[in-house]
Amino acid sequence: MAKKNTVLVKLVSTADTGFYFVKKRNPKKLTEKLAFRKYDPVVRKHVEFKEEKLKS
Repeated sequence: MAKKNTVLVKLVSTADTGFYFVKKRNPKKLTEKLAFRKYDPVVRKHVEFKEEKLKS
């Protein structure tokens, strides 16, 4: 059976609330780190979320 192309990464809020999303990423096609502007319900604002390694 073939290996999976995607890896799970953690998108952590830059507002230092501890809130995070988990997202799949293909490291062969997308080489740079992910960064999204998403809603953080702890601070009730849209903030930047940056990629970190997910501990498995």
